[in-house]
Amino acid sequence: MIETRAIVIRVEGNDALVESTQGGGCGSCDSENGCGSGKLSQLFCSEPRRFHVRNDGNAQVGALVQVTLADGVLLRSALVVYMLPLVLLLGGAIIGAHWASDAASSDSYSALGGLMGLASGFVLVKGLSLRRRLASVAQPVILSSD
Repeated sequence: MIETRAIVIRVEGNDALVESTQGGGCGSCDSENGCGSGKLSQLFCSEPRRFHVRNDGNAQVGALVQVTLADGVLLRSALVVYMLPLVLLLGGAIIGAHWASDAASSDSYSALGGLMGLASGFVLVKGLSLRRRLASVAQPVILSSD
């Protein structure tokens, strides 16, 4: 499970808005041997990170909580978000090149097919992410509060 510490900012029914208290990275960003990804995230993300999560722990506003995400959800989501548009881009380019009537128009058809595939990939990812957001297994959850 992926876990992080957060503070409850607002409670809305069975959901809560939480603000992460941990920086980006693994926690060894200040050491000389760390990769420094936390410093990089601080550079590009100066605002505190806030998330909507299920409040199964019945935490109240101001509580320090442990937020968890089921194993594999992040990896599957990243694969869908990155790979689906890429595969449809390449597939659209191949189909576009196949539809070209002559070699001179092959590049134009490939570019058009690739753009159409990429656009359809983005639309599919948006639809899948909306559907997945409704699935309870894909949502981060507050399991405990201190």
